[in-house]
Amino acid sequence: MTVRKSPQVGTPAGMRVLNQRAVLDRLRRGGPATRPQIAKDTGLSKPTVGQALLDLEQHRLVRPIGRTTAGPGRSAMVYEVNPAAGHVLGVDIGRQRIRVAVADLAGSVIARVDERNRCRTAGALVRTVRDLAVRTVSDAGLSLSDLVVKVVGTPGVPRDRTLHHAPNLPGWERPGLLDELETSLGPDLVVENDANLAAVGEHTYGAGRGVDVFVCVTVGTGIGMGIVVDGRLFRGAHGAAGEVGYLPYPSDVDSTRGRLESAVAAESVVASARCQGLGGVKSARDVFALARGGDTRALDVVRDEAERLAFVVASVAAVIDPELVVLGGGIGGNAELLGPPLEAALARLTPLTPRIVAGELGDGAVLSGAVAMGLAAARDLVFDRRGTVTL
Repeated sequence: MTVRKSPQVGTPAGMRVLNQRAVLDRLRRGGPATRPQIAKDTGLSKPTVGQALLDLEQHRLVRPIGRTTAGPGRSAMVYEVNPAAGHVLGVDIGRQRIRVAVADLAGSVIARVDERNRCRTAGALVRTVRDLAVRTVSDAGLSLSDLVVKVVGTPGVPRDRTLHHAPNLPGWERPGLLDELETSLGPDLVVENDANLAAVGEHTYGAGRGVDVFVCVTVGTGIGMGIVVDGRLFRGAHGAAGEVGYLPYPSDVDSTRGRLESAVAAESVVASARCQGLGGVKSARDVFALARGGDTRALDVVRDEAERLAFVVASVAAVIDPELVVLGGGIGGNAELLGPPLEAALARLTPLTPRIVAGELGDGAVLSGAVAMGLAAARDLVFDRRGTVTL
């Protein structure tokens, strides 16, 4: 993504830019405020704040929302960040569903689409993502060119304009795929691993709020993990940090998906259930529904799944020492069933036992993370693109 270069610091134009940014940052962090309140919080003089507000209002980055009514003396104008100054697109591409949302700079989702993924080729999936994006943006009264940033969450590791380690989406690893996505959705596109975005979502809006070191383990069609260290997403040297599906695991199955993923993901849960005599189950969701109803065979399957997940948590705890493990995904979201046997198995494996909780965002974690990541970039971009400051 390209940004406009700010005027050189130390020049009058440069100081004016710094003042504008300080005022804008105060409104973003602290919410609506008057000129005297902003001056007090930033240490800038009231005339300086007034000029910065005038500049920011001219560029539609802030807006007046009324006057104060309480207290003695004259009323003062109250300003807030203008949420309509920019919009972001978030996309969650899953094996089962595709979710798309448009949000304004305040983080409010103003349009959303959620549809089943019926695509069987990479080309069809790219076209479907574009069609859903265009529809969602249109529902928001916008066009793709109006968006400041677009963030796409997908299984796999984006590197060298190609997605790697995404076997659950047919053809999704072919060279040049990211170029096709960018051609379909336009510039200022960010493609990020879905488990990473789930971690960003839980850190911003969910169970990971205020936690500096935690992991988000997502278990569904596959297994992935997003890692947050010192409050920041950790990707590793090649973007593959958290690809726990490739952890070594006692199994006779050799799989390009990774031995652990083959043992833990949804297909394994269904296969285990059928081995227990539950021949009518078609999905992991069916198995957990039976377990929730008290079926002893389904409860045995859940216990076995929890013990396999305990291996994951024990491995991660020994390397990362997270304060918290957040469980998400179609299987991980059943923390009320998985939690007790998982914690019991973990206690047998290791003395390193982080707190384990259910994700708070459910199946919206990846999309929420995409929006959060988009907003973090867009808020700076709309300021940098606001136009040339005149003296």
